[in-house]
Amino acid sequence: MPRQLTVRELNRTLLDRQWLLERRSATAVDVAQHLIGLQAQQGNPPYYGIWSRADGPTIDDISAAILDKRLARVVLMRGTIHLATADDCLNLRAVVQPHLDRTLWDSTYGKRSAGVDPKAVVEVGLAALIDGPMSNKDIGVTLEEAFPGHDGNALAYLLRTLTPLVQTPPRGVWGRGGTLRYASAENWFGRPPGTDDTPDETLLRYLAAFGPASVHDMRKWSAVTGLATAVDRLRPKLRTYTAPDGRELFDLADASISDPDTHAPARLLAAFDNALMLHTTRERIIDADSSKRIFTKNGIVEGTFLVDGFVAGSWKPTITKTSASISLTPFRSIDREWTDALVAEAERILRIAAPDVADRDVVIVDD
Repeated sequence: MPRQLTVRELNRTLLDRQWLLERRSATAVDVAQHLIGLQAQQGNPPYYGIWSRADGPTIDDISAAILDKRLARVVLMRGTIHLATADDCLNLRAVVQPHLDRTLWDSTYGKRSAGVDPKAVVEVGLAALIDGPMSNKDIGVTLEEAFPGHDGNALAYLLRTLTPLVQTPPRGVWGRGGTLRYASAENWFGRPPGTDDTPDETLLRYLAAFGPASVHDMRKWSAVTGLATAVDRLRPKLRTYTAPDGRELFDLADASISDPDTHAPARLLAAFDNALMLHTTRERIIDADSSKRIFTKNGIVEGTFLVDGFVAGSWKPTITKTSASISLTPFRSIDREWTDALVAEAERILRIAAPDVADRDVVIVDD
């Protein structure tokens, strides 16, 4: 009979796997590699996600990794923009492409493009991108000329769904703006995307960063179907457990389960943080009441903070050229010891995020 894990065992194990029990001496690329990318719907949250897990990387370090193509923004799991390593931008896309293909034609843009030859769209689009990055508008104009009668914006969406396109800098570079421009992943990195769509190695990486997990958890993270078959192939490399609710959980055979009494330090998690988003049930890190406050209908997932390993409130940074502040909003009463620890964490983030700003402040907001 597989061992049944407690919620606290799952909590401490997740925090350990996510590098949230102890910050690592690691680069931004190391963090992105371990986490299999950081969700990057917005530009700054991946920076905060890296800072919560690693000592050392500065704004300039992370921005440099994007500018010199060690990291890039691309559509990956669940059709969501991720900040990922060059290898993952090129090779992981093949694993998640079946989901993108499956959902494309039910999307608004897919329906607008009914009848168009998707292979022809990719051929024309990639040919246009050979000369360099293009804005979404210019991609749309080019495709509309090649496929008269179809909406250019919808065709541009098809292109970036059907083939990996990188969002080129300055997109994703801290403090930089400008028009969003795309490059083909092959041109950007100077090598072709991978074609192996088998998920086995990717699932082993997922367990290293998110395990133990159920097959449904793996699908929640990746949106890839048919994973039960892959897990069956991997069983000789896996150990099984039972979740508190009776579900079967899988883990790497040589991975350890953390002591439930391990101290979990105060941590600030980024908006859309990986640790919070990617299990079917989130009880291992957030309770039901807090989930309702964080996962709202508008699709925005705020930054959260952890007390004793579990979400206890939200936080929001406000940074300008002359001032920088973080507001902490507890969802319940928090002891002074934890409040002091959270303030110290917020002050650390401000020192990294606004090193040249003298006016820095942390505010506790009454809920």
